[in-house]
Amino acid sequence: MLNIKYELAKELKAKPAKDKPLGFGKITTDHMFIMNYTEGKGWHDPRIVPYQNISLAPTAMVFHYGQTMFEGLKAYRDESGHTRLFRPDMNAKRANKSNERLCIPEIPEEDFVQAITELVKVEKDWIPTEPGTSLYVRPFVIATDEFLGVAPSKTYLFMVILSPSGAYYASGLAPVGIWIEDDYVRAVRGGMGFAKTGGNYAASLAGQVKAHDDGYSQVLWLDGVERKYIEEVGAMNIFFVINGKVVTPMLNGSILPGITRDSVLTLCRSWGYEVEERKISVDELIEAQKSGAMTECFGTGTAAVISPVGKLRYKDDVMTIGDGGIGAISQKIYDTVTGIQTGKLPDPFGWSVVLD
Repeated sequence: MLNIKYELAKELKAKPAKDKPLGFGKITTDHMFIMNYTEGKGWHDPRIVPYQNISLAPTAMVFHYGQTMFEGLKAYRDESGHTRLFRPDMNAKRANKSNERLCIPEIPEEDFVQAITELVKVEKDWIPTEPGTSLYVRPFVIATDEFLGVAPSKTYLFMVILSPSGAYYASGLAPVGIWIEDDYVRAVRGGMGFAKTGGNYAASLAGQVKAHDDGYSQVLWLDGVERKYIEEVGAMNIFFVINGKVVTPMLNGSILPGITRDSVLTLCRSWGYEVEERKISVDELIEAQKSGAMTECFGTGTAAVISPVGKLRYKDDVMTIGDGGIGAISQKIYDTVTGIQTGKLPDPFGWSVVLD
């Protein structure tokens, strides 16, 4: 167990007005968690301090070689006033999978979760309670060695910051348009596609700009070898309902193993839906849309939870999914996941962690 030191802010920020949209990731709370790593000493000096800028040398390795990991989860306030987290143990496990790939030292899972829970407890008054809002939690690690040689760093910072946030998309639960990228690729097997690291998101920006310029919200990536198999959306995993089956690309090393993805698969199987994790080609999607076999499409992720997809674009094909609105399965999943997260529905899987 971490022996966390507390240095609380003498002056607190004004909380956001309840009648103002929060946006996503634009506001930070009063405090942050920091812990250092030094080779030979391990992780040390865990502390909660006032939110502040950090000072790094221009030669800090994170700036030059991208040795960084991050995670994302949310805290909620239920109707009884209790603070809840959703599956933080899964974030801890995934963080260490990313750390292993990036040659970042492992953070003990119990320490990772404790850092988050203790910071959220300090900042519980920042948790918004309006429908669709939450306190977004961003744990991350950066390499801090002052060295321009290419090698794993010997020093790191592990930090956690918090941001009261509304819907990830300004449109909320309204179906979005997705651009299937046919030029750039994001990741390949053997690379870092499964890791939650900044480079993966930098690799997605050029495609994202193209999509936005044409009026689409997100990019759906194809595999980096044959460029014909569906992988994931920039900020989400992707699901389709085809012939009544819930279908999603299988994890193959180039796709992020989403925690919401895992939750959706578990829910759908518990409801008796036939679920398939497999290769899905873009040609199959085009045929399924033309024949009417594909009735729903939706993305899953921590930020948006569920994001219905109303249309897909691939080259000259623009595919409207169903009637362009949210499907019945998508709505049921959204209502159930958010219901469990906020304590409004029973949690038969033990996913929620109640902090107080």
